Amino acid sequence: MSLEILEQLETKIQSAVDTIALLQMEVEELKEKNTALVQEADALRNNSQSMANEQSQFDARARELLSKLASVE
Repeated sequence: MSLEILEQLETKIQSAVDTIALLQMEVEELKEKNTALVQEADALRNNSQSMANEQSQFDARARELLSKLASVE
């Protein structure tokens, strides 16, 4: 009877080890995805800042041109 209990324990331990291994692989995959998403977010932030700067320059030039037009009238 104790051999049967030992076998059940061994089965449960092996199942736990397998589950842990799968979870560790999943954690690694999620870390890689997180790294990729962080890089993508940084790139999007940089792009957004670049576009904001470009918009600001465009606005300044448009105001300057409108000012010139207003002075002509």
